[in-house]
Amino acid sequence: MKTATTKKSFLLTAVMTVALVYYLLPLVWLVINSTKSQGDLFSTPGLAFGNSFDLFANIDRLFAYEGGIYGSWLANTLLYAAAGALGSAILCSLGGYALAHFAFPGKKAAFAIIVGAVMVPGSVLALPIFLLCSQVGITNTALAVILPSLANPFALYLMAIFAAQSVPPELLEAARMDGAGELRIFFSIALRLIAPGLVTVTLFQITAAWNNYFLPLIVLNDSGLFPLGVGLAQLNARATQNDSALNAAGLYPTVLVGSLIAIIPLVLAFLLLQRFWRSGLAAGAVKL
Repeated sequence: MKTATTKKSFLLTAVMTVALVYYLLPLVWLVINSTKSQGDLFSTPGLAFGNSFDLFANIDRLFAYEGGIYGSWLANTLLYAAAGALGSAILCSLGGYALAHFAFPGKKAAFAIIVGAVMVPGSVLALPIFLLCSQVGITNTALAVILPSLANPFALYLMAIFAAQSVPPELLEAARMDGAGELRIFFSIALRLIAPGLVTVTLFQITAAWNNYFLPLIVLNDSGLFPLGVGLAQLNARATQNDSALNAAGLYPTVLVGSLIAIIPLVLAFLLLQRFWRSGLAAGAVKL
């Protein structure tokens, strides 16, 4: 019995080690190559440091590029991620709580539609969203990126599951018998009980908004409004041009260090909130 357990643990450890190397290798490559000059980037092995340490020079060049437009991309991404994640978390917590603890006509049909909407790829909705934004005149504005990110059927489904499991109906009935209104019950009792699920949804939304590429690409024209994903893609496109002046400027290390800085906020968010993340996912694994 002990031998079988040892073999199973060894196999799992080996699989996890391979997975860890697989996922960390691109990050290690990015960190190492962000410290290189343009010449060292193409003349030295990918997992070896260059002859000089140019990380801070690359950072200076990145934030000086086109009048500091990278800072605008970073600020835009923070705005889109914060507004979209917080707005979506609030709306989904209210909607999920209502689905879990209130009876209303069409509840089962509404829940079935929400579950079905989870399967619809976001890229399929990009063109209809662009047409709607065009009709109301908000294309090429921050609202065209923020408003669509507020609606997330998966986050709503997750909050409904979490509210059903973490908020006892007896507790709500006791609060009603004491004379508390529905809004007070939600904000004073239910919201505290569903806080881990709320953090999970917020992290999902921050990740989705931070990596959002296709929708901003089609609803935004002004490069000053671009998020990091779209801005770095355009910077990379310029770096690949066969232009001697651009090559001399060393745009490739600029793109790499820009990508490295872009992932730091997400890594910090996951490290700080991973405890809530795990508990939220575990609760969401139970049926409604």
